[in-house]
Amino acid sequence: QVQLVESGGGLVQAGGSLRLSCAASGRTFSSRYMGWFRQGPGKEREFVAGISWSGGSTYYADSVKGRFTISRDNAKNVGYLSMNSLKPEDTAVYYCAAAVGTYTYPGREPVAFDSWGQGTQVTVSS
Repeated sequence: QVQLVESGGGLVQAGGSLRLSCAASGRTFSSRYMGWFRQGPGKEREFVAGISWSGGSTYYADSVKGRFTISRDNAKNVGYLSMNSLKPEDTAVYYCAAAVGTYTYPGREPVAFDSWGQGTQVTVSS
C-alpha cells in the first residue's frame, strides 16, 4: 500500500480557491492511478477527480468539471487538487486515494482504491 497525507483544507468564502495536496510515501505511487473523493455531512463518499499514473489522463465529476483541476508530481510523490469558484455545496471532507494495483484504471467507486489519507476539511461559506 501507499501512505497518503492530505493538507491544504480550510475555510473559504464562496467564489474562492483552495489547493489541496496529497503527500505519498511508497515506491509504487508513480505507477498507481490517484483519485480525490469527498464526503459531505450526511452524504456518501463521492468521486471528485482522478488522474492516471503518468498524469496524461484526468477525469472529473460533472459537479466540479471546469472548476477543479487534478495534477500530480511523481518526482516529488505529491498529488494536487486545485479548486476554484468554490460553492457552499463543495463543503466536505476531502480524501486522496490510490487505486488497487499498478497501471490500472479503477473507475470511480471507492472500493477500487485501497490506500486512503485521513482527509482534510473544506468549508465554503456563503
